Amino acid sequence: QVQLVESGGGLVQAGDSLRLSCAASGGAFSMYAMAWFRDTPGKERELVAAISRNPGRTRYRDSVKDRFTISRDNAKNLVYLQMNSLKPEDTAVYYCAAERTPFDFVPGTFGSWGQGTQVTVSS
Repeated sequence: QVQLVESGGGLVQAGDSLRLSCAASGGAFSMYAMAWFRDTPGKERELVAAISRNPGRTRYRDSVKDRFTISRDNAKNLVYLQMNSLKPEDTAVYYCAAERTPFDFVPGTFGSWGQGTQVTVSS
């Protein structure tokens, strides 16, 4: 199991950018697929973006395509979520998650989770 710690959340205005980071320890980071999920009141936890083991194939939910970018640095055990053109509807608690062999990109598939970081986007 890998330990995950997120950072980089905060309060921003619509149209601003924010970069989230997730530091991993205690496991073979390069062997894990990584993902960002988010919790919004009234909604199920939803996938934001995911990235495979190096070279890093990516996927995104439709509402963040062309605005968010997930990336990883295996040498530093880090995964990032670059968020541009933020919208109020992006307001959520963002979690990073890890799983060696995810067969489906839903929360129950991922075994390791960070503590979450709050992102608030004002209009």
